[in-house]
Amino acid sequence: MKSGKLLIFSAPSGSGKTTIVKELLKDNFNLEFSISVCSREKRTNETNGKDYYFITVNEFKEKIANNELVEWEEVYEKQYYGTLRSELKRIWAKNKNVVFDIDVKGGLNIKKQYPDNSLAIFIMPPSVNELEKRLRNRSTDSEEQIIKRIRKAEHELSFANDFDIVVVNDNLELTIAEVKKHVSAFLK
Repeated sequence: MKSGKLLIFSAPSGSGKTTIVKELLKDNFNLEFSISVCSREKRTNETNGKDYYFITVNEFKEKIANNELVEWEEVYEKQYYGTLRSELKRIWAKNKNVVFDIDVKGGLNIKKQYPDNSLAIFIMPPSVNELEKRLRNRSTDSEEQIIKRIRKAEHELSFANDFDIVVVNDNLELTIAEVKKHVSAFLK
């Protein structure tokens, strides 16, 4: 099976990567979003097979043992997240390119496995203070979660230089335009 290209977007929570990926999907780049698999409970507003593929911890461990995952991680205790090999095949069978909105570690793992046909872009917040402000303005996390996300962000920022391109998101409109230029050049 012919493999397409892979666009990997990683960033600390609150950097704007999900918004950027959603904008890319609206354009004519022949992209399809890679749906991750996870072992956590489905939230009421989520749909299996659209937001995530929801499976049990035991099913996830079976997939690890059977080498069915491109990458995976136990993000929190007994909460596994990963990318199914079958998901890449599903998208490539449609002659589309895969786009990931993925954590830093997962993004680098995919880049390592597909170095020749992937572009890894790190979306950098203007500063940790600005990131904290954005997380607080979202009003979706508790104080404890915000502190945890900031600590994780500080760690994730140390991996920015391992990505092919780093784009600082201090103006969303300009950042989207810059990302589109990089994507367009890569897909040609």
